[in-house]
Amino acid sequence: MSRTTQVQNVTINPKVSIQDDFWGRYIRLVQEVVIPYQYEALHDRVPEAEPSHAIANFEIAAGRREGGFHGFVFQDSDVAKWLEAVGYALAIQRDAELERQADAVIDLVGEAQQQDGYLNTYFTIKEPGKRWTNLNDCHELYCAGHFIEAAVAYYEATGKPKLLDIMRRMVDHIASVFGPEEGKLKGYDGHQEIELALVKLYRLTGEEKYLQLAGFFIDQRGQQPHFLQEEWEKRGKTNFWTGKTDSLDLSYNQSHVPVREQNEATGHAVRAVYMYTAMADLAALTGDETLRKACERLWNNIEKKQLYITGGIGSTHHGEAFTFDYDLPNDTVYAETCASIGLIFFAQRMLRLTPDARYAEVMERALYNNVLGSMAQDGKHYFYVNPLEVWPQACSCNPGKHHVKAERQGWFGCACCPPNVARLLTSLNQYVYTVHGDTLYTNLYIGSELSTKLGGAEVSIKQKSSYPWEGHISLEVNPAPGAAAEFGVALRIPAWSTGMEITVNGKAVAMDEEIEQGYRIIRRAWQAGDVIEIRLPMEAHLVFAHPQLREDAHKAAIQRGPLVYCLEGVDNGEPLSSISLSADSGFSERFEETLLGGAVVVETSGLRVNPSGWNGGLYGRTKAPVEPVPVKAVPYYLWGNRGSGEMKVWIAEGRS
Repeated sequence: MSRTTQVQNVTINPKVSIQDDFWGRYIRLVQEVVIPYQYEALHDRVPEAEPSHAIANFEIAAGRREGGFHGFVFQDSDVAKWLEAVGYALAIQRDAELERQADAVIDLVGEAQQQDGYLNTYFTIKEPGKRWTNLNDCHELYCAGHFIEAAVAYYEATGKPKLLDIMRRMVDHIASVFGPEEGKLKGYDGHQEIELALVKLYRLTGEEKYLQLAGFFIDQRGQQPHFLQEEWEKRGKTNFWTGKTDSLDLSYNQSHVPVREQNEATGHAVRAVYMYTAMADLAALTGDETLRKACERLWNNIEKKQLYITGGIGSTHHGEAFTFDYDLPNDTVYAETCASIGLIFFAQRMLRLTPDARYAEVMERALYNNVLGSMAQDGKHYFYVNPLEVWPQACSCNPGKHHVKAERQGWFGCACCPPNVARLLTSLNQYVYTVHGDTLYTNLYIGSELSTKLGGAEVSIKQKSSYPWEGHISLEVNPAPGAAAEFGVALRIPAWSTGMEITVNGKAVAMDEEIEQGYRIIRRAWQAGDVIEIRLPMEAHLVFAHPQLREDAHKAAIQRGPLVYCLEGVDNGEPLSSISLSADSGFSERFEETLLGGAVVVETSGLRVNPSGWNGGLYGRTKAPVEPVPVKAVPYYLWGNRGSGEMKVWIAEGRS
């Protein structure tokens, strides 16, 4: 399909720096602890962590040492995501030692690259004659995509072109293998990633060929004859992972039908949202309405029928996948960290297409709950799976729950999630605002400073935020000296809030005017020093699930501001299943400074089953008695930091 780039009336990534008490702590944690820790883990120098072999593979491929390939076939991508996080960290603050380490890794990657531009340590070391023969399973283009993203981030931070040059050579090689021309493969990767990466490369370089290649991979997916099926049949219908003859489910990697005909999120959740991200990118750049409409349909299906209250997606560990509408189990959930990060990518791109607050709502939900909760407060332990209910004994004794952990792990053989968290948090500045024309859309209430052009004038805006503990936000607007500019500032009205109040220079702004798609737009001629103040009531409240969401029938969850809360056994005793919320009890809130760096806890009254009053065997005709009990809830993102124990988000409601 021929593509013509259209001029977008959208500013991509206006200059923003994060200056926020809450998120600043986590960004510093990534800079000071996470990135150095992951560097050591990639070098297999963390005794308590599962060996990575990722750097060792590059050393072998480069001829620096002898040995065989170890790890997953896509192990290279862990190095790429680490380099991308380093790029974002250096954009925040240059660090000579970190830069030296990254440059040394980049030198190693360059040495591992083959003469024709090909870069992949598995096929260089282990199966050099089988390049591009198993795209369904082996993730060559996926790894390339992550290195492209790393190259763009590192170049933008440092101006050093070496990794960018390496990856442009790799992309030239890919373009010589894939494409619509006679003799080239009409294929695409089993794990989407390169598509969105090529768009980033296009935005950096302006070279149309990268956009064309991204479009080819998107357009080709799902076309008949199905490339992945033909490839699978050629290799005897065998599976790379098992070596056995198997069946092929094309919906698993979203290649069952062309992307423009897809209506429901299916298959592997990370692959899906990475693809949807690229689709939204292409829709924005090319004006392709069929792609835009497909993105909207797929978004609606996720948001309304397949999204956990914590912002997690992918409800089954069988294939790390979506299942079907309203199937959202709490204790066997998968909700992979990478999937929520990919959902945030998708939300950001949808905000570039259309400034609609519902995309920012999901972005906020996933960020403050699923993603933040995946990393321990020490920055050295992680959840791959993010459950909403945990019984530790079941996790260890029930084979159906072995994937769920009651405590975060030091590292993983498949370590995609830890570096993904690092690269998201160090690039968080890219998600706070969107600029459409002469209107600035405030998507996230995170303390920050922004510099951009609005209404024909250079403008700086300083946001101060007491999020997520309090709902007081201010934005100081400063057009360039001597300039008065007319433009719009759009403030998101959070769906969880009631009674939002806004003032400009102390004068109240009417809340029933100028509301567009969930934003209150203030348009005026701004003067230096104008101040917008926002007050968002943050009261703990109950949330209930759709009647078709069977797992949560007769249950409620607690939310305060953007934070979902949970019960932990350490606060409430076990089993948590014996606790129900009293039907008419209110909530009390207090800031507990000693709780893992400080957090607002929510307390209420409930009822607990008294097992001492049970006089039957395993089953009986009479209920056990209940007794009043205080209930304490903590933010979901903090769970699992105080030892192994039970956890529960959805709580039985109104039992008597």
